Amino acid sequence: MTKEKKPAYGGQAVLEGVMFAGKHTYVTAIRRNDDSIEYFELKKKPSPLLSKLKKIPFLRGFIAIIEASMNGTQHLNFSAERFGVNPGEEEQAEEEKPSKFTFFFSLAIIGVLSFLFGKFVFTLVPVFLAEAFRFIVPSHLGQNLLEGLFKFIFLLGYIYFVSLTPAIKRVFMYHGAEHKVINTYEAGDELTVENVKRHSRLHYRCGSSFILFTVIVGMFIYYFFPSDPLWLRILCRLALIPVVLGVSFEVLQLTNKLRDVPVLRYLGYPGLWLQLLTTKEPDEKQIEVSILSFNEMLRRDASYESEKNASQIV
Repeated sequence: MTKEKKPAYGGQAVLEGVMFAGKHTYVTAIRRNDDSIEYFELKKKPSPLLSKLKKIPFLRGFIAIIEASMNGTQHLNFSAERFGVNPGEEEQAEEEKPSKFTFFFSLAIIGVLSFLFGKFVFTLVPVFLAEAFRFIVPSHLGQNLLEGLFKFIFLLGYIYFVSLTPAIKRVFMYHGAEHKVINTYEAGDELTVENVKRHSRLHYRCGSSFILFTVIVGMFIYYFFPSDPLWLRILCRLALIPVVLGVSFEVLQLTNKLRDVPVLRYLGYPGLWLQLLTTKEPDEKQIEVSILSFNEMLRRDASYESEKNASQIV
């Protein structure tokens, strides 16, 4: 019997919750301080232009990343606004300017540091470090490999130290719950807490794998561009960012398609190994939130699909 092909759903961990993306909508479920569940939804707005662009190989990855970042930020903001605030006290919390300012100032600092890390540290500092060792490693290939090595070390170091903070550790636990739910759904098992617990917290389509692939793919692409002089090397690295992102997205999709092929499945293993840092084993309550979020996304998706079909018939 041919195994039924299921839709490739994705998601994102947020503060005390999980967001799942469906065909027609994005839905987040979070657990409030009183143990209640609150939902947040952003319905997808059809765009003929974006739909066409997302069908173009290599370009579609860059478009998908931008789109996911824009929507994911709104869901993360929702969870941040509800984080630590008791239900019914949202207006009172809004009036508490000092604590509110401190919280969002902290978020702003994290955002700025993340931006600097992604754009400057992760892209440019490895270039300067590799260049500093040119007297030891003068060859073009050696410089390229050394630059990739520094990027890999920075990536692991950044994730490790960030994961030591209690808040991020809980987000990584929800990240694990998100993967477990998707793995359970794709395996065709019923979405119960016990079933979900048995499945892996790692997944081939994870954004963590994508980040690692940008390092690996970048080394291959950069090989065909000059590493000397330094100013040209820097210019090439910055100009090639969209290219590296686009190709890395295609590699991510490919490893997902090959994950059931005995030998080729190992192509995705480096990304899975990185997820050992970016995901943690969730507790039962976190799994419950993830299940509720996924089921609510499926319910609303099915409702919108019915409305769409009804309107087409009329």
